[in-house]
Amino acid sequence: MDCWVDGQPADALSLKDRGLAYGDGLFETIAVRGGQPLLLERHLTRLAEGCSRLAIAADIELIRSELQAYAAAMGEGVLKLILTRGDGLRGYAPDPSAQGRRILQGNPPAAYPAVHGEQGVRLFPCTTRLSVQPLLAGLKHLNRLEQVFARAEWQDSEHAEGLMLDQAGRVIEGVFSNLFLVRDGVLVTADLKRCGVAGVMRAELLFQAASSGIPVQITDISLDQLQWADEVFVCNSVYGVWPVRAYAALSWPVGPLTRKLQTIARTLLDA
Repeated sequence: MDCWVDGQPADALSLKDRGLAYGDGLFETIAVRGGQPLLLERHLTRLAEGCSRLAIAADIELIRSELQAYAAAMGEGVLKLILTRGDGLRGYAPDPSAQGRRILQGNPPAAYPAVHGEQGVRLFPCTTRLSVQPLLAGLKHLNRLEQVFARAEWQDSEHAEGLMLDQAGRVIEGVFSNLFLVRDGVLVTADLKRCGVAGVMRAELLFQAASSGIPVQITDISLDQLQWADEVFVCNSVYGVWPVRAYAALSWPVGPLTRKLQTIARTLLDA
């Protein structure tokens, strides 16, 4: 499907775009089923938060309309929205009058093996560490070189995802997912105040768990805590939930809370 730039079909982008020059922007990756962009409100909420923190001018209602129209034309697949600060001159200083540029790209449905969700995945122990930067923590900004480095660390089919730590050795997230563990019936995920991406599926599962009376804890996680977990899983807004069965020498069963949340995620991703 053709890309759209600012609501119009396009196959080119200005060389002055600050997203290209500096990674000055944000993005959202959205599953599309039956012509509908899934978890749209959570994606837009995160996008609006990012625009506010980065001071990027954006009309969220216009973006909503364009996403819905583009998804309707796609039918099925994965929609990527890139929002840059727009054009700029040489130099880091942003133009306060610049208008954000909206780029929509359509991709085929993600083709992950069913076994990942059924039997669980093994995580690769990434040596690439996430930098601590509270100003950007939680945002899905365009600067993703740490994830590019981390994903290049493995090429085998044995590992479906990698685990990323921060500079202090705290467990943060997967390369393209958020991580949860279960200990004594409590659902635990990393505090993302220093680094990491606050995933849309992560937010939804935290909400669903709290609504169901499942105790939730957002806190720093050490590798020792990971060792003593009863269950571990990763999630994102495209595939839902994958149980984690192994990481390095550690292993876990696919537990009941993982299965419960996996079922909830599957329902959310079925239009």
